[in-house]
Amino acid sequence: MKQIRKNMCCGTSKTSKVNCRVESILSIDDRGQMVLPKEVRERAGICPGDRLVVTSWEKDGKVCCLTLMKGDALAEMVKGQLGPIIGVEVKQDE
Repeated sequence: MKQIRKNMCCGTSKTSKVNCRVESILSIDDRGQMVLPKEVRERAGICPGDRLVVTSWEKDGKVCCLTLMKGDALAEMVKGQLGPIIGVEVKQDE
């Protein structure tokens, strides 16, 4: 668990400063599509073909918060949690 938190960009840590800010306000068109601004994509390292995961939190039965996460990052977190349980070796970043 400690290793996963260490690798998470938003994990809690006594030594790291975590900032939350409004990056952009998006509009949804008639087809349900939105555009993630170029500056945000560049800072987050999001490239064409990347997959993003939408995560939601509910309060009193209604969605109150949505977040985006790179699919690869979620896959690594799941491997880190389940790998030891199912016997899959997880590569460490050098």
